[in-house]
Amino acid sequence: MKKVYSVEEYIEVNNHFANELSVLRDIIISTELEETVKWSAPVYALNGKNVVGLGAFKNHFGIWFFNGVFLKDEKNLLVNAQEGKTKALRQMRFESMNDIDQAAVLAYVKEAIENQKLGKEVKAERKGKSVTIPSELKTLFKNQPNVHDSFKALTPGKQREYCEHIESAKREATKQSRLEKITPMILQGVGLHDKYKNC
Repeated sequence: MKKVYSVEEYIEVNNHFANELSVLRDIIISTELEETVKWSAPVYALNGKNVVGLGAFKNHFGIWFFNGVFLKDEKNLLVNAQEGKTKALRQMRFESMNDIDQAAVLAYVKEAIENQKLGKEVKAERKGKSVTIPSELKTLFKNQPNVHDSFKALTPGKQREYCEHIESAKREATKQSRLEKITPMILQGVGLHDKYKNC
């Protein structure tokens, strides 16, 4: 997706859900949250801490709650985008304007703001577990020792991100195309998600 610099631009790029995104945006900006753009998408923060974000996809759109795990979710509206992987993030997903219960959305956003004020957030875990290198990466290292040297110089966290990226691909073709993409990044000594962390 192309890089966007404003929320208006994001809505324009996702014009198949323009009206719906505008409604959600109006609800969110009626609160004290501050509107920003991070990772080329609208993000709403409180004192510099991300609280909610807007997202649009091909067939659905929604609101991300960065620490949604703490929401009571009495109406059962939240989904965990990556079951087993995502600890804090929750999404409220819609397919059309009719799915939007504006009062509920506002209530959830306000609850998320309160939780942020109370300091409820999942701290990133410092995993101490060792890195398991997938066979595809091992083969690459054997054929290109310079890539292996660069990989060893990365932090364990960055090594793990690359290993999980390859491991999580279901198809062999996907694994190969991911390997091609990450090889120059490893050689540059950057992590898989560094470009997002610096936003």
